Amino acid sequence: MASDEPFFAALERMFARTAPTSAPPAEAPPARSVGPAGQALVREFESCARQRADDRFEAYPDPGTGGAPWTIGWGATGAGIAPGTIWTRAECDARLARDLARYAAEVERALAGAATSPAQFDALVSFHYNTGAIARAALTRLHKAGDFAGAAREFGRWNRAGGRVLAGLTRRRAAEAKLYRGG
Repeated sequence: MASDEPFFAALERMFARTAPTSAPPAEAPPARSVGPAGQALVREFESCARQRADDRFEAYPDPGTGGAPWTIGWGATGAGIAPGTIWTRAECDARLARDLARYAAEVERALAGAATSPAQFDALVSFHYNTGAIARAALTRLHKAGDFAGAAREFGRWNRAGGRVLAGLTRRRAAEAKLYRGG
């Protein structure tokens, strides 16, 4: 029986000529999500407020303005949330999960690939969840420039609502800055 060696050598040469010369394009990295520390921070400061005797949750006015935006559950605002809005705990939790995913994507987009630790990312998502200001905040520009100490100091400037300093916002910004610095 003749050796199959020349056949396999020819086959290897044929595939070597037709093999791709570069790696296939890489898939986009998965979207970042807020970690347990960030979720806990949002839950701590938003709380699932205004629980009624029937274990449902009722919309309430913004603490800074005494009116709009009306808020429900874990700090949810927006269309469909007004005086008289009532949600179950499951609705509150589901909305929090959707909102955290949306805010995480917005933070990731605003950071434009800047090096960011998980703790920094979580702190920035909490900040954005509460302020909606990630795209315009000086702390974002400082973070992207690598000035992490300067960015951490900026959190404290965002402690006002309705033109007045609120103790709850001061505590939240201090907690976010602490997490941002690494815990």
